[in-house]
Amino acid sequence: MDELPDPVRRRLDEVFGDVLPATTSDEREDRPDSGDGDAELLANRPPHHDQD
Repeated sequence: MDELPDPVRRRLDEVFGDVLPATTSDEREDRPDSGDGDAELLANRPPHHDQD
């Protein structure tokens, strides 16, 4: 497959984003602190969650 010209490649990346990133989110250093996960989930739970 032929390489696309740079302007076309940039436009495709702008529209569709990075389809296959070079690294996964768990391999990156910039991921959020895992200690905040429960607090965020509890703060954003749906209103019907507490109904029995």
